[in-house]
Amino acid sequence: MPDPVLLVRNARMYVPEDRGMADLLLAGGRIVAIAPRIEPGRGLEVVELDAAGRLAVPGFVDSLVHVSGGGGEGGFGTRTPALQPADAIAAGVTTLVGALGTDDVTRSHADLLASCRALGAHGLSAYALTGSYRVPVRTLTGSVRDDLVLVPDFLGVGEIAIADHRGSQPNVDELARIAADARVGGLLAGKRGTVLVHVGDSAEGLALLHDVTTRHAVPASQWHPTHLNRNRALLDQSAAWLARGGSIDLTTSTSEDLLAAGEVPAAEALVELLRAGHPVARISLSSDGQASLPHFDAEGRLLGLEVASMASLHASLVSAVQQSGMALEAVLPALTATPAAIWGLGRKGRLAVGMDADLLLLSPRTLAIEAVVAGGRLRTGG
Repeated sequence: MPDPVLLVRNARMYVPEDRGMADLLLAGGRIVAIAPRIEPGRGLEVVELDAAGRLAVPGFVDSLVHVSGGGGEGGFGTRTPALQPADAIAAGVTTLVGALGTDDVTRSHADLLASCRALGAHGLSAYALTGSYRVPVRTLTGSVRDDLVLVPDFLGVGEIAIADHRGSQPNVDELARIAADARVGGLLAGKRGTVLVHVGDSAEGLALLHDVTTRHAVPASQWHPTHLNRNRALLDQSAAWLARGGSIDLTTSTSEDLLAAGEVPAAEALVELLRAGHPVARISLSSDGQASLPHFDAEGRLLGLEVASMASLHASLVSAVQQSGMALEAVLPALTATPAAIWGLGRKGRLAVGMDADLLLLSPRTLAIEAVVAGGRLRTGG
């Protein structure tokens, strides 16, 4: 039985720009009309949802989630669990990109794809990345290019680890080959072929990415380095990378140990970059959901870990607006339009006719999530 048409009335729309009050008509998983007042035709089965002045914003697009679980740096007992659909919905995430991380031995690309498709069965839009921290890259079919061309779920490559003791310590030429395969595979498949780069806390920071874009015909826009709020020195390097035409990702999940070690909260980092004049169109936020948040001693021994929460994405948005005084429309693209563009998801991240019907209703006072619509269906409500 097809889903009924959903009519959202009396919403203040942020598309993500503030467009004032409007009604939205959703059908077949898409936004089919936006107008000051919509009167559906007779004989049409319509479910009405009165937003009563709540803020209608695009569903969040999370660039990095360990959907099949992560962790394991402290042995099998430290593996983190797979993402539950209800946790993503409660966090306001309607679109996400799943990836492997440190463990590509007991966690496979087949399991990653299965986890993404399971989330899809619950109304979420879940995509995946081929590869992991390891170089040479492990893939599903045996090649980055083949994975991108032959598997619709794969959007790009990642997380490739640099500046981290858990990575394979790749050199410039190895990274260039990964990016070239991702670029060509993306061209052949009509995808962006973005390469997500995990940046650790070693002092070299982004130096390797600068070297590869200087020495090879790989544009800075092919890379999307993440965790750049890991410490002050790395965040300070972001400006030069953005000036080069690259994009960056800030991680919203954190812990007391990580903050004590110098991590800059994502909301604080985002506000700092925006106030310095850097374009939000090249700055995204991601949760790193279900990843381990490890704490190592000076010799690289694991001292403990926590599980990253997707709820941190929404919490960072609230903090940037309510504690830092930024306008909602100034920071909202970092969770919506920007990651959608970076990953080539043309129907995500904005509220407009023809776009996918993924949206949230937020409290005008607290920005609390009061309703989630994914794929045109109301998934939860306050």
